[in-house]
Amino acid sequence: MCLLNLLLHSFIGLIFIQVARADPSSYQWQDSLTSDAAPDWQKYVRSPPNQIVRPVAVLTNYTQGNVTNPNGLLTGKGATTFTRTNISAGTEKDVLPTIVVDFGQNIVGYLSIKFGGASSFNDTPGLPGIRLAFSETLQYLTNVSDFSRSYNGDTITPGSDQIAVNPYPYTWTDVHGCEYGNQVCDDGLHGFRYVKIYLDSLPADAPYTTSYGTVSIDSMSLNFSAFLGTPNTFTGWFESSDDQLNQWWYDGVYTTDMCTDTFGANDSDPRGAASPSLLGKLVILDGAKRDRDPYVGDLAVSARTSYLSHNLPQAARNVLADLADHQRADGWIPPASINNYTLPLLDYPLWWVVCSYDLLMYTGDVAYIQQYYSNIVQVLDTFYPSVTNTQTQLISKGIGISGGYGDYAFLPRSGPVTYYNALYVLALDNAASIATFLDGKQADAARWTARAQNVSASLNKYNFDITNGAFFDGTCGGEAYCETHAQDGNSLSIVTGVANATRANQVLSYLATHNARPYGNSFYDNDAIGAGFSQRVYAFISYFEIEARFIVGSASSALEEIRRLYGWMANHDPTITQWEGIGADGIPYEGAYTSMAHGWATGIVPALTNYILGVIPQGPGFSVYSVKPIPGDVKWAKGVVPTPHGPITVSWNSNPSQGQFYISTTGPAGTKGTVYVPVANASVAVYLDSNPVPQMNGTQSSASQDVGYVAVPINDDQTHVITVGFQMN
Repeated sequence: MCLLNLLLHSFIGLIFIQVARADPSSYQWQDSLTSDAAPDWQKYVRSPPNQIVRPVAVLTNYTQGNVTNPNGLLTGKGATTFTRTNISAGTEKDVLPTIVVDFGQNIVGYLSIKFGGASSFNDTPGLPGIRLAFSETLQYLTNVSDFSRSYNGDTITPGSDQIAVNPYPYTWTDVHGCEYGNQVCDDGLHGFRYVKIYLDSLPADAPYTTSYGTVSIDSMSLNFSAFLGTPNTFTGWFESSDDQLNQWWYDGVYTTDMCTDTFGANDSDPRGAASPSLLGKLVILDGAKRDRDPYVGDLAVSARTSYLSHNLPQAARNVLADLADHQRADGWIPPASINNYTLPLLDYPLWWVVCSYDLLMYTGDVAYIQQYYSNIVQVLDTFYPSVTNTQTQLISKGIGISGGYGDYAFLPRSGPVTYYNALYVLALDNAASIATFLDGKQADAARWTARAQNVSASLNKYNFDITNGAFFDGTCGGEAYCETHAQDGNSLSIVTGVANATRANQVLSYLATHNARPYGNSFYDNDAIGAGFSQRVYAFISYFEIEARFIVGSASSALEEIRRLYGWMANHDPTITQWEGIGADGIPYEGAYTSMAHGWATGIVPALTNYILGVIPQGPGFSVYSVKPIPGDVKWAKGVVPTPHGPITVSWNSNPSQGQFYISTTGPAGTKGTVYVPVANASVAVYLDSNPVPQMNGTQSSASQDVGYVAVPINDDQTHVITVGFQMN
């Protein structure tokens, strides 16, 4: 950095310090990224320090029966001992010796218990039995696990794991299978925070186990099976003036880390999901405890989270390539490996196109695109035309084979559903962009762009509810549209540009008025097509509404929704990890069955990186990129975005009351960036490295804020400082 820039940097810092001294409530200067100290962002990382994870507490309120030294398994100061005699069997005093162990946060892997030994009473046949019940929350902690593979087609366990404890010291590990034929069986891998341990046995496990005796436990631990996202693994990071946003960003990363694992037949869920072509490969699964099958729709969020935090593109690529390899002759691409790749979903082939585009844009994997480009053509030019109404040009559920097909939530929709068609526009536009990056594919780009425009025009013509200012969902039992409006289609109408600026603001106003709940925004405004839909929140779909709010420039409403949604999950058990879905009153939407660590819920990561930090790829692998912060009430942000060319480093500070903005950016060599800085009006002074920037670059107005943006091109790998509102002589 030249001396003039250093002086400028110091001068700007002094200006902000002086402003802060004059008014204690005003802006405080946040220094740039250059520091010899350990990065502050590392304190937010949730990953265990290593793969061996140990419990942090025994919950005394749940300890019952004859248990001595319950904390011994934590401290190593004597064994924890469970005792139950058959003398008191059937009496009021006969209580199962029980403790509940808390690992402090949601984890996933294989539990191990170091037993000190066991003994039976009065020559009772069988070894003393220990049963284990796992749960992500205390709310659903019972004598059986909140989820077991036995609930989805694996009948070896009744919902709890069973152990016949040997009389000598040894270490037991939870491996899927049975100790004796089809008796004394265990589920293997678990995702959980809490584990209930109690002395008991199943009648079906006789004569190998008994419910009576003494068992001692010296210690216990878990072998963390998922990706261990310790600070040294982060290739991208985020930090801002809002400590809660910072923590939720890293909570989202940890949630996706828990879902990033090697695909194993005995770990998969449902049991029909195991596929020889996926076994042993690193993948991003839907959930940590259930839905342990890679579904492509989830990757629309979880893959972006992964790309922006860790250098693991292979995890998403493995899933996308495997699904493409199983494409059907009519062009349809399966959503997952479940049921030998036959689960009939109508929207997920479109998500496959979108996720393939993301893989190219975030990781620069041109080889993947070249290999599977013909699959894109088949999806868009063969399958979806077969379920399209040729008069309206809209995908219509009920045409062709689509009638019995579902979607991400298996919704009973019909007709020209807005969601399917807005997603179709997104896939067509993404595919057109892909085609423009490849030689000789311009005709494909033109065809898909034209079709996207036609679908967009038809959505506005047929599906927009002028009275309410939002798009209808679909039809109900005939030609008439249902009097209901879904979050998914309305949000995507803005993300894709289907809705113009006027309609975009109408839609977002409608959703804010009709869908706001204390725990996020519901995915329907009423219960017209399903009971309780007006109270259900999916963070998966909420991400696209949040993105839409940023796109129109309404950072305040985007952040307000983020704080309700992610604040709710962060403040309710199990905390930290982000949920599959939220139901009425803010509880898990499918009770104990709900996955409380689900990758599709982590949209806060791309939302904050793309729109608060402001970095978005505009060319494959960020070869072309933009930096456009939309601050809202965030005063400063800094971070690194990983690219195959090297990191993009950004640090900005905002003082809106004074019309001042400072941003420092460094891009990789060989890339082209455009930095958009917010300005209040065309007369505000803008400087690039202390040199005036002519406003002739153009002030791009925002749809809902009295602020515009001046575009400043950056075409080298130098650090550049752009300032707004500083009069430099």
